[in-house]
Amino acid sequence: MPIISDQQISILCDLGQSPVFALAFEKKRELDKLIADGFVELSDSGSLGNYKLTAKGETILADRGAGLNES
Repeated sequence: MPIISDQQISILCDLGQSPVFALAFEKKRELDKLIADGFVELSDSGSLGNYKLTAKGETILADRGAGLNES
């Protein structure tokens, strides 16, 4: 499994909380890497900028102990 940075973990956590979020330019490159590595995908809604975690993304967060608020 690819090693991911703390910034990438932060992006995964943000996506887990809200699939639509404002993405700073410097985070766009990290998001592109997460998509390429299979941690994130565009959601089925087809809206540009609407992303969701894949099972792989959810697993890496669980493995790192980064819980998501499911309320």
